[in-house]
Amino acid sequence: MTAHTGTVPSCGTPAWLAEMTEGSLALRRPSRDQALAVLRSDDDVLLDVVAGAARLRRAFFGNRVKLNYLVNMKSGLCGEDCSYCSQRRGSEAGVLTYNWISPDEAAGEADRAATAGAKRVCLVASGRGPSDRDVERVARTISAIRAGHPELEVCVCLGILGAEHASRLKAAGADAYNHNLNTAASNYGRICSTHSFEDRVGTVRHAAGAGLSPCSGVIVGMGESDEELVDVAFGLHDLRPDSVPVNFLMPFEGTPLAGYLELSPARCLRVLAMFRFIFPDVEVRIAGGREMHLRSLQPLGLHIANSIFLGDYLTSEGAPGAADLQMIADAGFVVEGAEEATRPEHRRAAGGRVVPPLRRRGLGTELPGNA
Repeated sequence: MTAHTGTVPSCGTPAWLAEMTEGSLALRRPSRDQALAVLRSDDDVLLDVVAGAARLRRAFFGNRVKLNYLVNMKSGLCGEDCSYCSQRRGSEAGVLTYNWISPDEAAGEADRAATAGAKRVCLVASGRGPSDRDVERVARTISAIRAGHPELEVCVCLGILGAEHASRLKAAGADAYNHNLNTAASNYGRICSTHSFEDRVGTVRHAAGAGLSPCSGVIVGMGESDEELVDVAFGLHDLRPDSVPVNFLMPFEGTPLAGYLELSPARCLRVLAMFRFIFPDVEVRIAGGREMHLRSLQPLGLHIANSIFLGDYLTSEGAPGAADLQMIADAGFVVEGAEEATRPEHRRAAGGRVVPPLRRRGLGTELPGNA
């Protein structure tokens, strides 16, 4: 394993931050106290925190930004009761609902994504987990996507997964599987009652065991404490994911967490920085809620994370794709090409209520998607 080394300038940088940055460059996981210090850092050192995280991002990922695109293959109609989700059982959010789209429709979305510069498409379907028939549907969809764009990475997100279905998805050509831990084990019962934190951990392990690249992250802003946020970050570290999406809660009306607005742009930057210090050589992705919560500080987030979603999300609208591409260029970054490896070589070897804008374009409508 190769680690990056270097000297952190001492001009005003807090000693604890300089020590943590050096440790992360050498691939040493920060201590709990160090991770908590990032989350609790004062405003007058916020830019120092961002700069330390940015050094790690540059050391392992250069100036590249990986673009990902979501394809919501089955929207709404979920029997689980996850409090944050607009597709949950009993949701009154008014999101688009439709059953499985066809492989050709999904392939059309993948073509739009590739044209816009996306490197990975994420095939998502609501529900507790896939049936045999669902896995067959997804297998046909992967084949349809590969026929037009063999260079695209395909990530699948179908809920709780067993070992057999994981192996079948791998055989079908899936590259990765996403299943977020979302929050700490100690907080999970407050968020969901229809499945457990252990179910989620088991899914990530089954995916990795089948040879799928494990993708697992969090949702921040659900009332968790700093300690619980560090707990879930360390729990993720133990699972050794290849990519870590950091979502910021989108408090949909009609869900139990409607109106939860405890995040500020500065808090989001601290959270992203903490994840970068814990995962210096892992793809850290700014996922749902970045437009709502980071707002004008989104370009600073790119100095920490090396990956974002392009266009719309599952049930809410994102920024226009052209605007994101302009933001990336203006911040001094370039879009990662299909031929470029995301993971570093050593890893390849080893106020007022804000309501998320509901998606009313793309799949399930007559309007084109946002890419």
